[in-house]
Amino acid sequence: MSDVIDFSKGDGLVPVVVQDDASGTILMLAYMNRAAFERTVASGYATYWSRSRRDFWVKGETSGNRQLVRAIHVDCDGDTLLLRVVQQGGAACHEGYESCFFRRLDSGTWRVVAERVVDPATLYPKKS
Repeated sequence: MSDVIDFSKGDGLVPVVVQDDASGTILMLAYMNRAAFERTVASGYATYWSRSRRDFWVKGETSGNRQLVRAIHVDCDGDTLLLRVVQQGGAACHEGYESCFFRRLDSGTWRVVAERVVDPATLYPKKS
């Protein structure tokens, strides 16, 4: 199943575009290695590889905003994935927006073009 995906580029990682299955909204971009892909397929929930923490990251594990995978597509080169998901909890973005792409360049200035759907302070508990 993962033999079609080319994990040989980019430190064994492939970019993953994540799209809302119902609306078509692009929610975020993340990365998967082979093990994260296999965990995603086995569980039905999106699991990514965190490049900064160098560890697996189950989307929504802390915030509750999990991504139920409806479909997985691979591009023609086999080096990029598209996940169509049901975004649980309403916010894919850690800043509380539906999509991580909530800013748009407008006449040389970045402007917020979306409404925050969740207070980000409620998504992640404070670490002590």
